[in-house]
Amino acid sequence: MQEIIRTNDLVILSLAESLMKEAGIHCMIADQSMSVLEGSLGLLPRRFLVESDRADEARRIFKDAGLEAELKA
Repeated sequence: MQEIIRTNDLVILSLAESLMKEAGIHCMIADQSMSVLEGSLGLLPRRFLVESDRADEARRIFKDAGLEAELKA
């Protein structure tokens, strides 16, 4: 799995997950359970991971959806 987005924005994460599901790319949102440690304040960013062999395809999909600014360099 390769990280392509790191954000606190749950809307972005939901959209990203939806785009990957539509494309058939396996994805995972890491660090969701960290909110318990931080008191559910949303301070710790979550990592959006996709299959390593399809990361370039996932990045293209995000760019096409106008989410290029969210992509991790």
